[in-house]
Amino acid sequence: MSNSQEIINLCNKYVLNTYTRTPVVFERGKGAYIWDIEGQRYLDFFPGWAVSGMGHCHKRVVKAVKRQLKNIIHVSNNYYSEQQVILAERLSRDSFGGKVFFSNSGAEANEGAIKLARAYGQKEGRYKVISMYDSFHGRTLATLTATGQDKVKEGFAPLPEGFPHVTFNDIGSLKSAIDDKTAAVILEPIQGEGGINIADEDYIREVRTICNIKDIILIFDEVQSGIGRTGKLFCYEHYGILPDVMTLAKSLGGGFPIGAMVVSDKFADVLKPGMHASTFGGSPIVCAAANAVLDAIEKDKLLDNTERVGEYIGKHLKKLKRRFPKIIKEIRQKGLMIGIELYVEGNDVVKACFEKGLLINCTHGNVLRMMPPLVAKKGEVNRAIKILSEAMQNL
Repeated sequence: MSNSQEIINLCNKYVLNTYTRTPVVFERGKGAYIWDIEGQRYLDFFPGWAVSGMGHCHKRVVKAVKRQLKNIIHVSNNYYSEQQVILAERLSRDSFGGKVFFSNSGAEANEGAIKLARAYGQKEGRYKVISMYDSFHGRTLATLTATGQDKVKEGFAPLPEGFPHVTFNDIGSLKSAIDDKTAAVILEPIQGEGGINIADEDYIREVRTICNIKDIILIFDEVQSGIGRTGKLFCYEHYGILPDVMTLAKSLGGGFPIGAMVVSDKFADVLKPGMHASTFGGSPIVCAAANAVLDAIEKDKLLDNTERVGEYIGKHLKKLKRRFPKIIKEIRQKGLMIGIELYVEGNDVVKACFEKGLLINCTHGNVLRMMPPLVAKKGEVNRAIKILSEAMQNL
């Protein structure tokens, strides 16, 4: 196929129309940049909803996958796989111990966490999983029901029962929702799709205390905030507490599809053989990629880079806010997880940035999201700020 329009036409004809697509066909990527089929270069500061957290085609990931491809591509989970075991050990060791279940996505990881919570509570008739308004946990029936946004649920009734929602950062709201049927609380320490809403430290500590007292499983959804995004390997490390279960995906695979559910020792034996499974979960290829991601974070000191570049972009965004006080309402940021709440519609800014060669995102109508790769450089930040400033100037 020689041009974008031909590919777009074929997509419209043969691919289910479940996405709002921008009319561009991307062909290759390297680091923080991505090129379309016509050769136009874009600075990608929202790489695949944080999937390409190491940037596009990170050399360590590419090398590890090539090496693994020569050995074996798939191993059934009825047997053992070295790359999977190595990755599980690293995730356990680098977090709070326990054991790991591998899947293909964040939604599947969260689905597993919900099943684990219900399996743990079934003897006492506990099955409810409390989640937060404005949260996002996935697109399966259970995870979209847990999601605290009505728009993702339209057209799928009747939904599973047992998923009450409470107000984020409001401990009183949580306390009032807990009853003798509550099995778990699931929350994102930073709500991504909800608009980069950051949990207060005191709130998280109180949630942890309540869950301890009432023997409720605390699930941290770190699908978007995990794997170095906030300047620490896992976002929960900012809060001085340990979750019982943590779900991961997106950046973990360096571009390859992987999900992981890390379960603390207390709950590690709840799911027995035959109770849960994933055919493709934890394949040698994706685990090799994920091990390379962890290698890159450690050996290339990407957590330090995330803090340094995050501080740099934060400083420039504050200047931008002072320059456009009638456009920018608030900046919310932890590391390289950034939300810019506007007084105006955000999609026009996203479109203007795209036309100038910068890829960002808008959620909730007026919150710009930027999640630069952990390998981002200050020069790339300068370019992004310049384009963002020009886009706002045009408003």
